[in-house]
Amino acid sequence: MNPLRRYEAIMEQLLASKEVTVADLSDQLQVTGKTIREDLAKLEERGLLVRVHGGAVLAQSEQLGILSVKEPVVKHSDEKAEVAERALRYIEPKDIIALDGGSTTLEIARRLDNIPLTVITNDVYIIGELARKPDIRLVVPGGYRVRNMLTGPEAESYVRSLNVQKAFLSATGVHPEYGFSIYTGDLIAFKRALLESTCTTYVVADHHKFGQFALRTFAELKEVSRIITDSGLTESAAQPYTEAGVEVEYGDLPAD
Repeated sequence: MNPLRRYEAIMEQLLASKEVTVADLSDQLQVTGKTIREDLAKLEERGLLVRVHGGAVLAQSEQLGILSVKEPVVKHSDEKAEVAERALRYIEPKDIIALDGGSTTLEIARRLDNIPLTVITNDVYIIGELARKPDIRLVVPGGYRVRNMLTGPEAESYVRSLNVQKAFLSATGVHPEYGFSIYTGDLIAFKRALLESTCTTYVVADHHKFGQFALRTFAELKEVSRIITDSGLTESAAQPYTEAGVEVEYGDLPAD
């Protein structure tokens, strides 16, 4: 296994259990403890984890590109709710939209009215949410499951055959240099398929994710139409993105 795949496997395990041990990783990845300790040191240098005696823990409490199999993440729920309310303003009846997997896109799904709408999604939580709304036509690309998301060549190929009007994508990190990033390479092809098959693409991310980056970049800043975030983002924090030519929606939520 090459180093990049090991890094992804280590971060996947951290996201699932919040901590890892050198001994367990050595057994799972079939490499020496010395190699695992070197890997952990490199990931710590990138700010992705913190080494502790015998293993490591996440550097931040919400380094998530995918959700736990047990329950959706609710940290920063107020900010995620605000982002979702902003995103709803861009969705109109009879639209064909895509909701990428993630905690913020799940909030969008929860707030969607039962209106004539076509929604493409690979998130099993979103599927469960929208299945209760009969006027919404739910399109599921298929593929294999990576915790709460469906992915794989079949899903990617199917999405590329569609004409999507608006896509709402999640990201673990939003960074001026590294763009939009996540931890696992398993989801990059699906995200790229959405990006390249959609007329208008929005990244939905609460302000805590700005200035952060994860292991794998799936899009540059210039590739999306707009970043939708919450009122917690300051003007100075937004400036590097607007200077790069990206529209960033933040500040007070507009009145209806």
